[in-house]
Amino acid sequence: MGFRLFLFLLTSIAICFAAFVVSMVTLFLGIYKFYIPFIIIVTIGILFFVFNHYFNIVKGKALRRSAITFISAAILTIMVYESIHLYDKAIPTLANDSVDLYEYQPFGEPTKAVSLDDPATFKIDGELPKIDGATALYPIYAAFVQATYPEKQYDVYESEVISTRTPYAYENLINGKVDMIFALGPSEAQLKKAENRGVELKLTPIGKEAFVFFVNAKNEVSGLTLDEIKKIYSGEITNWGDVGGANDSIRAFQRPADSGSQTTLEQLMADTPIMTPPTEDIISLMGGIIEETANYKNYKNAIGYTFRFYSNEMAKNDSIRHLAIDGIAPTLETIRNGEYPITETFYVVTAGSENPNIEPFIEWILSSQGQSIIEKTGYVPIGSDL
Repeated sequence: MGFRLFLFLLTSIAICFAAFVVSMVTLFLGIYKFYIPFIIIVTIGILFFVFNHYFNIVKGKALRRSAITFISAAILTIMVYESIHLYDKAIPTLANDSVDLYEYQPFGEPTKAVSLDDPATFKIDGELPKIDGATALYPIYAAFVQATYPEKQYDVYESEVISTRTPYAYENLINGKVDMIFALGPSEAQLKKAENRGVELKLTPIGKEAFVFFVNAKNEVSGLTLDEIKKIYSGEITNWGDVGGANDSIRAFQRPADSGSQTTLEQLMADTPIMTPPTEDIISLMGGIIEETANYKNYKNAIGYTFRFYSNEMAKNDSIRHLAIDGIAPTLETIRNGEYPITETFYVVTAGSENPNIEPFIEWILSSQGQSIIEKTGYVPIGSDL
């Protein structure tokens, strides 16, 4: 008995070590959220059969049936998981990493960044302001750079002119790594971070844009009211049938904290609490596995939000449709005349940099030439009479 117990313990250590190694591999490959719990359960099952091998608790047909059931269940679980995972990956997304910003790179050959009809009335000499900003606004400030900076290559991620997305852009500005950013207004957390570092953020309005909600193109719902939006994102309305659609649950996606669109949603909701968002873990075969907030995926019952130009021009997706809000569709005209109810201002934000070119650069951005670039790109300039 003692020798069998010793062999069982020795074998168990070897099996647990192998399970640990496999778990580390899944961690490295980024597929651990499902496979680590799966490996734990399978390891426990294997240890049971090893224990039974040495101590004969279950015998004969019962043992064979147990082994066949265990192996079959493990294989079936993997097959179901991988099938659903492949299906999920095939569903269209609307995410920042689906956009190739190099298409808008200043002085690129070719580039989608717009150009002025005449030479810029302002050119930057000497120290170049370091710029960062939101993905959706990169086409604008890339065009500003193309009009005013010395001609050379400005890599999207490693140069004086980069785009790291709103949360990181604010972090870079607050930490003094860049001189100015182009973004929506900061979140409460970003304002607090700036205050803690003794940094005062200066926001100069330069343009306007529509905050839009969108659904699967096959969704019967073509519009919502602001009150319905709030009730959906607070969890009070949970079925499309309650807002004129099919009898189907609403999957209301959100964005990560401190992103421009998430901050806008929080401001729109005001004092109304926002419900817990969906997660990337759509399968939960092992139960209790919660991943980070999921960016929008175009499930037939999904709803998400972003900004009009980004959705229409940068991340074109014909399988989604923008919703009218309070009966008003998000168009350049309804943004310009103020009819669309969720129109947001975007800014050039500074934090006390001593670069002498910043103020004249901002003055030029607010000039007719700078504002015309905003207009030609596809946004509404702050001087909406242009």
